[in-house]
Amino acid sequence: MTETPHPIVKGFWHEPTGSWQYVFHDPATMQGAVIDPVMDFDPLSGATGFASAQLLLDYIRETGIEVVWVLDTHPHADHFSAAPWMGAQLGAPTGIGEHVTKVQKLWKGIYNLPEDFPTDGSQWDHLFMEGEIFMVGEIPVRVMFSPGHTMASVTYVAGDAAFVHDTLMMPDSGTSRADFPGGSSADLYASLTAILSLPNATRVFVGHDYRPKGRPARCEASVAEHRAANIHMKDAPTEADFRAVRDARDATLPLPKLMLAALQVNIRGGRLPEPESNGRAYLKLPLGYFEPR
Repeated sequence: MTETPHPIVKGFWHEPTGSWQYVFHDPATMQGAVIDPVMDFDPLSGATGFASAQLLLDYIRETGIEVVWVLDTHPHADHFSAAPWMGAQLGAPTGIGEHVTKVQKLWKGIYNLPEDFPTDGSQWDHLFMEGEIFMVGEIPVRVMFSPGHTMASVTYVAGDAAFVHDTLMMPDSGTSRADFPGGSSADLYASLTAILSLPNATRVFVGHDYRPKGRPARCEASVAEHRAANIHMKDAPTEADFRAVRDARDATLPLPKLMLAALQVNIRGGRLPEPESNGRAYLKLPLGYFEPR
């Protein structure tokens, strides 16, 4: 039996947003990829920066990794993507799932963006299809379409490592919410079922951790651990039971603090809006679009 490739994975926790960023690489060839790098943003001052992403870049250079892809799992609602900046620093192409176009079309309407705003995913270098396989060194990476949190979400399965973004949380936190525009708890259940059908030893790397009970931030658990202990998925709940729990929980949650800022950057692939006549870029808020919770 052929042994499943075992990439080396380094996680970087972004404490202000509770987000995990990843660099993984093939130890045989030293080729690697970056997943979900974060652009820093201060909502009080409007300042942006790349100090957090620079930590990934420093690690890549110190370790001698040749990055061949910078990957987004979906357009994030809680942080700005640093993918284009990272790609430019490393000379690597950017990629995301092909259904990002649905999210772009949806939020183009919410933000009332100009008619010529592109909703064809051209802000990334490549749009991955369901089941597409690409190589990072000698490690095959398979793309799993895994919607529910958003319409565009994908999971990257790199050897024995699955980068599952906002689907599963750590077992003591359960699963991710599915109540954003275009979200679906039914789709999320199907995505979770597919992820938990991966081999038991698969290492699952999550997109966020909010440190329940103040424990240290964590990013990894196996498929077997999720099947046994994930508070929303253990004991193999039916779709109806899962959706009842997930929908009830989502109904109590406020919108993420940065969502209305982040989506208009992330549907641009991690770029700020075009500067206006004074040379400065601005973010806009769709006042009254979302009912208060």
